[in-house]
Amino acid sequence: MIELGKPADYGQYILERRYALARAYAPLAFARGGFYLDVGCGNGAQTVLYAKHFDRWMGIDVEQGRLDEFRRELARGQYEADAKPHDILEYDGDRIPLGDGEVDCLTCIEVIEHTRSDTRTIGELFRVLKPGGTAIITVPNKWWIFETHGANLPVLPWNRVPFFSWLPQTIHERFAKARIYRKSQIERLIRAAGFRIQRSLYVTAPMDMLKPAALQSLVRRTVFRNDETRLPFLSTSVMLVVIKP
Repeated sequence: MIELGKPADYGQYILERRYALARAYAPLAFARGGFYLDVGCGNGAQTVLYAKHFDRWMGIDVEQGRLDEFRRELARGQYEADAKPHDILEYDGDRIPLGDGEVDCLTCIEVIEHTRSDTRTIGELFRVLKPGGTAIITVPNKWWIFETHGANLPVLPWNRVPFFSWLPQTIHERFAKARIYRKSQIERLIRAAGFRIQRSLYVTAPMDMLKPAALQSLVRRTVFRNDETRLPFLSTSVMLVVIKP
């Protein structure tokens, strides 16, 4: 059974890393403004980075508690996004509560792997996006050394077991808390939905969970210093910047 995910916390480095890559590879989407949608917005920690570039925005998620957390954070009055017309809504995880072709730009960050059907979810992203609109999508990378979403293993209490995600898909699906993807696999799903891929890349591991702080700083300055990598085993997720023709 696929479990709900835990969103990144405000201030985590992975948020800035994804945001920098999105700005670099979808500059026109940010420059045009319009209506922005964050599918699976969680606590809003990523949404507030993107939403400030658009004229209006919406964040949707299946967990009401996360949305309440988001609203409380916005109420602090520290974010440009709060000044823009917006909605924060709970939805059923299947059908996005918008009409066809309403959205200029959307993000779906580490969400697809948790849904009941990845193909149906990608189809919904395509449906609500305007022709010419941009979607920024990330999914967990199979070749990262650790299982990023954890696994329900019968013996080991520590669920981030090295190389667990490298096992055959049938074994992984039996114990993992979420799906995981090869880059070529998610690209096929995206193309099958009708999207045109503008950029597909490996996002370098942010090492947010690494302790102590001195060691974290060292590896970020050396092995994990760039936002993207050509080496799959240094990447926690695959990012795709795609266009609806």
